[in-house]
Amino acid sequence: MRLFSKAAGLSEYRATGAVERGGFFPNQYDLAAIALVLAALVLVVAGGRQMTAPMARLDTFPISLEPANLPAYALRTTLRMFAGVIASLIFTFVFATLAAKSRKAEIVIIPTLDILQSIPVLGFLTFTVTFFLGLFPSSQLGAELAVIFAIFTAQAWNMAFSFYQSLRSVPRDLEDVTSSFHMSGWQRFWRLEVPFATPGLVWNTMLSMSGAWFFIVASEAISVGDTTIKLPGIGAYLSLAIDQADVRAVLYAVVAMAIVILLYDQFIFRPIVAWADKFRVETTASQARPKSWVYDLARRTRLVQAITAPIGAALGAFAMARFPELAQRSPSKTKRQPFSAGFAKALDLVWVAIVLSAAAWGFWTIYDYVSKSLTFDDAASAMGLASITLLRVISLIVLSTLIWVPIGVWVGLRPAWTERIQPLAQFLAAFPANVLYPIAVIGIVHFDLDPNVWLTFLIMLGAQWYILFNVIAGASVFPNDLKEAAAVLGLRSWHWWRRVILPGIFPYYVTGALTASGGAWNASIVAEIVKWGDTTLKAKGIGAYIAQATTDGDYPRVVLGITAMSIFVIVFNRLVWRRLYAFAAERTRLD
Repeated sequence: MRLFSKAAGLSEYRATGAVERGGFFPNQYDLAAIALVLAALVLVVAGGRQMTAPMARLDTFPISLEPANLPAYALRTTLRMFAGVIASLIFTFVFATLAAKSRKAEIVIIPTLDILQSIPVLGFLTFTVTFFLGLFPSSQLGAELAVIFAIFTAQAWNMAFSFYQSLRSVPRDLEDVTSSFHMSGWQRFWRLEVPFATPGLVWNTMLSMSGAWFFIVASEAISVGDTTIKLPGIGAYLSLAIDQADVRAVLYAVVAMAIVILLYDQFIFRPIVAWADKFRVETTASQARPKSWVYDLARRTRLVQAITAPIGAALGAFAMARFPELAQRSPSKTKRQPFSAGFAKALDLVWVAIVLSAAAWGFWTIYDYVSKSLTFDDAASAMGLASITLLRVISLIVLSTLIWVPIGVWVGLRPAWTERIQPLAQFLAAFPANVLYPIAVIGIVHFDLDPNVWLTFLIMLGAQWYILFNVIAGASVFPNDLKEAAAVLGLRSWHWWRRVILPGIFPYYVTGALTASGGAWNASIVAEIVKWGDTTLKAKGIGAYIAQATTDGDYPRVVLGITAMSIFVIVFNRLVWRRLYAFAAERTRLD
């Protein structure tokens, strides 16, 4: 398989290719690459120094709507975004791998991810701002860490679910190849499973970046009870523009955001997408491949590749080291004696009992805290509001599926169009609902519309892109040999959709729909209550309930609202998405 051979020969190519093309003497491509790297380092250092400035500087130099400040604000926001991505990748590789490899870990990690995904960004900020500010009371670093953590919570869960789904969907014939080569679990992880998961993870990382933009206003303009902090950034700039109803400043922020997205798409994500194409699972070469001028520039360098070749060789040796075997999920690979099987089952039951006991203790702690100031009527009201939001989420998932699955398949099967659509899709996915507040408020007030209906579409902005990106990712890595086989068999129209492409993209769609559901619940926080100048509109729902409680500093109601939302998300995920996950892992694998 192309995936396996590409992954196995990568380090050898890196170790020898640069020397064979001319040794250490630099060429013109080296000069361009070095200039880009140095420019990036200068920006990182400059932004890092600003992030550790004294806290008093925020009072001396408050957020200003002068357009000249936007480049500096954009740098600070971008650094926070990528700090969140790095933390999310570490989280993904640790916890998603544990969930995919260990049944005991999966029992704890997957429900926990469901809960964490359902907790809105404001919910995390409510209970973490004081902690992070206490770490560095006289420096902006504490507030920066709080913002980065909030951005992390808008990125990590989507990436973790994508990696988990990919590890559960590795084709069995490729697993058999690793077994025939007598690879250890460690070697199999780095030589097969990570390469197989890379295309989907790359697309979901791009989506997570865009998803963090959606909540950037709430993250950088922190307002929890009596605590109000606005860190320099595009989000804080946009928050001030909305408070002052300054349409021109809102447009400036949107333009700055578009430029930033275009730049990191060209310099970072587009090269990664082109690089990740080598890990497609297919036996015949694809006719068109994604391109990137930065990736081509890096491949044509001489000195840079010669310098990095030892690093690549060291990483390859590390990946091929024989560490202890990783756990295997499949019971068929490990034949147990009856006694050991019974003992293992008893241990599983004990583990489940411990997990359920911990969950019961957590719910009792929440009940004890909330019941001191709230009544059962308050709880019933919160559950009723969560039911209303649930109906919105379900309807928007269905609508997004009908719209974006056909479009995503069409784009993903055409690499040339994928290359054109990618930056546009990133920008649209990053488009904060707050930017549409003027249109929403003015339109609803002018035409005397019902906010409960028309504010619902703002939630769709935070949900639909998860489906689109994952469907594009699934269609773009769909094996070329299977497409050729479908063409030879003459499969067309509905038969092609039902027999070929829908099974092929189904695991990716399930991941997209699951994270879209979580994104919709999160988006309700900023979409069910909108403000433009002195005008505020509310839609009935748990999102508006939590947002209002957070602004008022009413912590019991914040906890109650988050708990109600989490219960609905967990139950819905258990009844729907987890069953679809199991179906995708067993019935639609590319074996």
